[in-house]
Amino acid sequence: MLPQEFTERMRGMLGEEYPAFQKSYEEKGKRSLRFNPIKGEKADFLEKCPFSLAPVAWEENGFYYRETDQPGKHPWHEAGVYYIQEASAMAPAGFLAAKPGERVLDLCAAPGGKSAQLGAAMRGKGVLVCNEIHPVRAKTLSGNVERMGLSNAVVTNEPPERLAERFPAWFDAVLVDAPCSGEGMFRKNEEAAAEWSPQNVEACALRQDGILDEAAKMLMPGGRLVYSTCTFAPPENEGSVSRFLSRHPDFFLEHTEKRDGMEGGRREWADGPTPAGRKGEDPDRTGRLSLWPLEETVRLWPHKLAGEGHFVALLRRVGTPGNAGRRESAGSRIPPALREAAAVWEDFAAQNLRVSLSGALQLFGEQLYLTPPGLPSLAGIRVLRPGLHLGSVQKGRFSPAHALALFLLPGQVCRTFVLPGEKAARDWIAGLTLPAEGEKGWYLVTVDGYSLGWGKLAGGQMKNHYPRGLRRNL
Repeated sequence: MLPQEFTERMRGMLGEEYPAFQKSYEEKGKRSLRFNPIKGEKADFLEKCPFSLAPVAWEENGFYYRETDQPGKHPWHEAGVYYIQEASAMAPAGFLAAKPGERVLDLCAAPGGKSAQLGAAMRGKGVLVCNEIHPVRAKTLSGNVERMGLSNAVVTNEPPERLAERFPAWFDAVLVDAPCSGEGMFRKNEEAAAEWSPQNVEACALRQDGILDEAAKMLMPGGRLVYSTCTFAPPENEGSVSRFLSRHPDFFLEHTEKRDGMEGGRREWADGPTPAGRKGEDPDRTGRLSLWPLEETVRLWPHKLAGEGHFVALLRRVGTPGNAGRRESAGSRIPPALREAAAVWEDFAAQNLRVSLSGALQLFGEQLYLTPPGLPSLAGIRVLRPGLHLGSVQKGRFSPAHALALFLLPGQVCRTFVLPGEKAARDWIAGLTLPAEGEKGWYLVTVDGYSLGWGKLAGGQMKNHYPRGLRRNL
């Protein structure tokens, strides 16, 4: 299963540890999910969870589940109660430690697990830009941002250099979970092993250098940058960090607390060949690039913890955090169409919601969005989701979006329709209309206290407004 050149390199890297590393590939990987605290209290989730869970040591909301459990086919998954994510992949966002009110960029964000983790930490406050360069993967990212109930997330589809032009020194924190050779996923994904080659490792390392350079442009002084990969290859890990620091003397490695089987990177592994086309700087002309405390980087090994392979580096830009590079939204005249749509939305909110939502309204055709406060103009940027999708406005009538339902909690609406159990929730997700009695109007449909979508009651029937494109038989 493992490429010969890969095993030879790993044997040289690990020495006497190599047999344990090799043996880990004979074992099944752990399955894990991460609870979404936006949806409610963790204690409540654990009390009524139908799965057998064990905690992930390095992520407070992470849990392993049994192979016999099927959380991806449970209604809670569609409600965004959790995100199915490999345990080691939970580490990078944890090291970035996003905070409410910050401006955060997830530069290579698809499929969205790390974005969801960052958004949960931000609690809807601040701006989270989730970018993905590939259009198809960007759509998947946008769907997961919606499912997880993120209100302050903007989803873009641009190469890093285009974003760097728009957001110079703008972010407090940037996550670069870089495209890599995927060696850490060989146990989970046999295709990754089949596609591996030394040439691909070199190509990935070169691409990572370019991505990191653009990410650096977007980080404000004093800001944090986390670089991560799911590979073991030194040129993509210690090598990438070492080369980056040689090109950017205004950055340094932060101290990281290693937990539960994590190890520091190794200085000597940074001295491999520089990727073709990228000249490594050598400030002291020693012939070595590893002049920095690379032990502060983090390696996650499958033979030392319950997870796959991962690498993480926490970097900080020199300087004092402030308002450098921060540009607020420019004030402008409100177009008549937006003014009319806002009035329709406000009427809907007054009749159906018990909370007020903050942000700037933007209208795209018939679709109304609430953008995060402080977001600059996105004109000229490919945007899939400019914030929270509120709904559509047609002929003076407002139809709430599925995204709004997944964002709201049951206590934040005037009317809820409680599905009596898992079977009823499955029927709802499949698109069935259910009998109901009560006041006519819009209802937030819930299961086990979690929002699942919108229904509209009329004539003794709860009409199903679950999006047709998302309906399926679980």
